[in-house]
Amino acid sequence: MKLYYSKHELPFQYPFTISNGRTKTHQPTLVVALQLGNFMGFGEAPAITYYNITVDEMIADMEAKKPFIEKFALTEPQRYWHYLHHLFPKNPFLVCALDMACWDLFGKMKGKLLYELWETTWENTPLTDYTIGIDTIEKMVEKMQAKPWPIYKIKLGTDEDIAIMQALRQHTNARFRIDANAGWTLQEALHKIPLLKDLGVEYIEQPLEKDNWDGMKILYEQSPLPLFADESCVFEQDVEKCAGHFHGINIKLTKCSGITPALRMIEQARKLGLEIMMGSMNECTIGSAAIANFLPQLDHVDMDGPLLQTEDLATGIEFNFGEVRLLGKAGLGIQVTI
Repeated sequence: MKLYYSKHELPFQYPFTISNGRTKTHQPTLVVALQLGNFMGFGEAPAITYYNITVDEMIADMEAKKPFIEKFALTEPQRYWHYLHHLFPKNPFLVCALDMACWDLFGKMKGKLLYELWETTWENTPLTDYTIGIDTIEKMVEKMQAKPWPIYKIKLGTDEDIAIMQALRQHTNARFRIDANAGWTLQEALHKIPLLKDLGVEYIEQPLEKDNWDGMKILYEQSPLPLFADESCVFEQDVEKCAGHFHGINIKLTKCSGITPALRMIEQARKLGLEIMMGSMNECTIGSAAIANFLPQLDHVDMDGPLLQTEDLATGIEFNFGEVRLLGKAGLGIQVTI
């Protein structure tokens, strides 16, 4: 195989703010490509400050071990992921990008989309939500009105959380989902969640700090709304811990280190009776297409990265008022444009 890569800064339509005042105007992202003969597969890994991984660090790791990345004799993506996992034990974001590229390559070689390789059927797929980042109440209302959508994911974690939701509810009958990004205390969550239920909220994502398992146990037993783990569920070994503390998990491909472990996380979560959500880390169409291939296996999805950004690096996903469709015929189902 031959390895290629490029780095990008994808601008957001609006500054993207979540709890604790974390704001960004661009999404740094790494795109990798693996070529084997006439076939080329692509993968993406956005860099997230919260996880202390930069694009430049991913590139440095790749360059240091490029011959090892390229020399692998590809037979199946799962074997390549295990190889990469040991090659880069401290860089799951990079492993994700390479694993994704391998799956795209493998799918193109087989002439099938990934969900077809996994023997799943494109039916009853969930609608994607559209995210409204933290801003002034007036601006959040404006963002929502500018993008009519059936489901909104609202970022909260401020002193005005209830006022924000009351204002938004006055302007839409859409379903709401809340992502607190670990921004609440247990007492805040116990107070706010019943009020949010009355405002038509469907579920709450990561209400408490990621390691507050005692608090989550109490909240799990008392919350009138389902609770989904995000920061508390990063890797495969975290899934089992979430049972009895959350009603579902949010799998992020970039965080868990790729498509291969995500498939195992879904299987494990189903056995534990947990609902499955897959979430965005503001991937463009490349990474979002990987999420899209999981749609037949998901209960909920947040894959609005291409909708939040003003530039893209690929085509091949069609969004129609929350409904997602892949336009390609093999691999991820997209056409990279860089």
